[in-house]
Amino acid sequence: MTKKKPQRSAPPASFDQARDELFSHILRCGVMEAELEHQKDWFDDTMQYLTERYPDLADEDRANLRLLGERYCQPVVPHTAEAVGSATAE
Repeated sequence: MTKKKPQRSAPPASFDQARDELFSHILRCGVMEAELEHQKDWFDDTMQYLTERYPDLADEDRANLRLLGERYCQPVVPHTAEAVGSATAE
């Protein structure tokens, strides 16, 4: 028997790289704490940058990236005492 060579993983797809870069930028730039108007301006500029950096992304991919980024910046929905109490009663 011959030993199998360890398979190298393929480099991440452009969408995955762009998504990871977007999330990294969001964290470093403090976008989550910004006003909604400033977030919109920031996303406009950042999506333009990502379009130039990843020209092989389709329009749908860029739209999905922006949607993921905007959702990532939304505040966490707090649990109400009523919802928590009903969950523990089950």
